[in-house]
Amino acid sequence: MSLIAIEEVSIGFAGPQLLESVSARIEIGQRIGLLGRNGAGKTTLLRMLSGQIQPDNGTINVRQGVQVARLTQDVPTDLSELGELPGGDAHSVRSVVLAGQIGKQGVDDSWAIEHAVDTTLSQMNLDPDAIFESLSSGMKRRVLLARSISTSPDVLLLDEPTNHLDIPSILWLEDFLSRWDKTLVFITHDRSFLQKLATRIWEIDRGRLFDWSCDYETFLKRKQQTLEAEEKQNALFDKRLAEEERWIRTGIKARRTRNEGRVRALKEMRNQRAQRRTQEGTAKLNLQTAARSGALVAEVESISFAYGDTPIVTDFSTTLMRGDKIGIIGPNGAGKTTLLKLLLGQLKPDSGKVRLGTNLKVTYFDQLRDTLDPELTVHENVGEGSERLQIGDTTQHIMGYLQDYLFTPERARTKVKFLSGGEKNRALLAKLMTKPANVIVLDEPTNDLDAETLELLEEQLAEYNGTLLMVSHDRTFLNNVVTSTIVFEADGPREYVGGYDDWRAAVARRESAGGDGGKSKAAAKKSADSPATSAPAVTPTVAAKKLSYKEKRELEQLPVLIEQLESKIAEMHDAMAAADYYQRDGELIAKDAAELKQAESDLETAYSRWELLEG
Repeated sequence: MSLIAIEEVSIGFAGPQLLESVSARIEIGQRIGLLGRNGAGKTTLLRMLSGQIQPDNGTINVRQGVQVARLTQDVPTDLSELGELPGGDAHSVRSVVLAGQIGKQGVDDSWAIEHAVDTTLSQMNLDPDAIFESLSSGMKRRVLLARSISTSPDVLLLDEPTNHLDIPSILWLEDFLSRWDKTLVFITHDRSFLQKLATRIWEIDRGRLFDWSCDYETFLKRKQQTLEAEEKQNALFDKRLAEEERWIRTGIKARRTRNEGRVRALKEMRNQRAQRRTQEGTAKLNLQTAARSGALVAEVESISFAYGDTPIVTDFSTTLMRGDKIGIIGPNGAGKTTLLKLLLGQLKPDSGKVRLGTNLKVTYFDQLRDTLDPELTVHENVGEGSERLQIGDTTQHIMGYLQDYLFTPERARTKVKFLSGGEKNRALLAKLMTKPANVIVLDEPTNDLDAETLELLEEQLAEYNGTLLMVSHDRTFLNNVVTSTIVFEADGPREYVGGYDDWRAAVARRESAGGDGGKSKAAAKKSADSPATSAPAVTPTVAAKKLSYKEKRELEQLPVLIEQLESKIAEMHDAMAAADYYQRDGELIAKDAAELKQAESDLETAYSRWELLEG
């Protein structure tokens, strides 16, 4: 017998119906991954399953005695939404979780309730006495997840459960839910999480609910085959309709008896074509690249930084070069965003130094979307008062530009505070991509994005020829985009070549060998018996090359020479970009071109020499 039965359910708000006469069954022990584009109706379906809203038509029948719990997508700004809490302005983590049990058990079960709460808090490594209001958004979400889990519901509904969770928390949640013996329905953008957990896939597409009854990997193959078949069927239908339309226009008297059936068939075909809901397009992301930065983006030498008595970074060194794509990984509160600010010179270290390269133009994508004014519309946020935007070498009307990001004119005039999480992220991407940059900083960019937009963003970033610094807990995204990682480990940040899987493999090799592979560049530079680079594999120790006095002097002077050459090249590029530059004498232009070529050659030689002496 089904736990929940969905019977001919329809619901809609403004625009086309989100769900149109859909039916499905939820059985005991199933782990259902719910997929669909942003705004397709995934969260609406979960709200109906939890009884928070009612469908316009049809019924949702929950079997008697079945308990349903739901974790919402966002942390409530008003704590009254969490139920009755103890008085005062500060609430402990334990009181927030305990309040979720009210009405779930009988009075006689008070000991069992408290035991369940304490066990869950221990499993999720949460301090029961911590003040909920003082926690980060990621930790608050973890508390709310504990609140949902502690009730031990028969059906658990999770809306983007991995948002703002760090990787250790995500791995714990994966393990916990994989052993969960009840029923799970969840929405997630995390493809690794989805592939690990889902035993069944539901997909909302153009008002219909498709039950694929398979895991995520199989779903991807079947979905592609289905889309190809649908495209062929639609093409054949449209071709036949066009033929019938030509026939009706030839002047044949349709009133004659032998043609009446054909006319009726044509009318029915027109109705079918009018009712067809075409697949929603994919956002057209287009990163705007500024003039190239210098080859050196940042040189970080032995920096340390602490908040009070809490160290964030200790004696850390690295070199960021143009074109590097670096992922920063670590637990919530480890200092990932702080490290970003240190690397970009936005925060001064307590000790050590940071030297930035030349001609840096930085664009920042923040995880809390603070650069979007919630009281302004999408149009006003992205356009910043202008009706036209400069996109590359052309100008584009703001409404046309926003349509590339799947915003209809009506949605573009909607205030940001009324948008879904995915729409807010698309709005922020739209704003970010109007600004030319050669250094892009992304702080949790994948939250709430649908799979199609996520894959397109991956593709754009992989092909981007500037520098990328990214904080992310999305393992698949890290694997597909970054070329190296900085990971906050127990003894501080370390560098590794490759993405998330490469880091995990390096750690496994290090632990099995009992070595210390993956050292940070700080350690590599300080210790003569450390690996020459921060390669993920454990390498034999190599004695540092002993430099002569002359070579030491040359190594000390090379950074100054490199900076002078980069500045000279940047100035020459600016001069050559002037509108009247090529009106000058041809000999002078040729002389400048030769001088620029020589400067670029000298810069390349200087970098090669620097790497040789440092190695």
